[in-house]
Amino acid sequence: MKILSDKNNLQILHEDNHIIVVNKRVGDIVQGDKTGDKPLSDVVKEYIKDKYNKPGDVFLGVIHRLDRPTTGIVVFARTSKALTRMNELFSNRETKKTYWAVVKNKPVEAAAKLVHYLKRNEKNNTSKAHLKEVPDSKPASLDYKIIKELQNYTALEINLHTGRHHQIRAQLSAIGSPIKGDLKYGADRSNPDGGIHLHARKLVFVHPVSKENITIIAPTPDETIWNAV
Repeated sequence: MKILSDKNNLQILHEDNHIIVVNKRVGDIVQGDKTGDKPLSDVVKEYIKDKYNKPGDVFLGVIHRLDRPTTGIVVFARTSKALTRMNELFSNRETKKTYWAVVKNKPVEAAAKLVHYLKRNEKNNTSKAHLKEVPDSKPASLDYKIIKELQNYTALEINLHTGRHHQIRAQLSAIGSPIKGDLKYGADRSNPDGGIHLHARKLVFVHPVSKENITIIAPTPDETIWNAV
C-alpha cells in the first residue's frame, strides 16, 4: 500500500491559525509507526512550512487517528492551545462523527443501534465484538441506517457513540455485514488499492479558540462504488 498524499496533492477541508483539517486518502498513516512510512502529519507540516515560509520546525499536534485503509476527515492542531482543547473535545466525546460504509451483506434492519463489548487482540491488531461482557472488553455502541442500496452492496451512515479500536469494522462484521475490502473482518476479497470502503464523512465540533460551530464534510474518494453512493 503506497502513500498517496504529498504536500502538493493534500485535500485541505479547513484551515485557520489553530487547526487544519485534511481529507485522508487510502494508504496514508496519520502518525509515524513501525513501518517507517512517511506519515500524513509530516506531509501537513511540509505544506504549512512551504505555504507560510516558516523557519525551523513547524508545530503540528495529532489529535486523533484513522485506520490506514480508511479515508476521510483528520484534524490536526497548529497550536498547543488548540491541541489541548481539541484533545478534551475528543476525549469528552463533544464531537459528532458520522461515517459512511459500504457493506456486502445488507443488514437485517434498515436502521438500528448496535451495542457490543469489544476485546482487542494486540497480536493480530484486531478487535472482536461480543454480545456480552468478557474479560478486558470495553463497551461499544453506534447507530447505523441504510442510505443507499446498490446492485451488489449497501451503503450505511454510521454515528459513533464510543471510539473503540476498529469499532465500526468489528461491529458491522459481527452482524454479518463486513465492510467492502476489509479482509481482516470477513470481506471475501480486497480492494485494488488495499483500502476499505469506510469513510469519515462528517465532523461537527466547537472551534477550540473562536468557539464557533464548525461542520466539516469530506468528499468520498473518486471511485466507482463511492460515486454511486
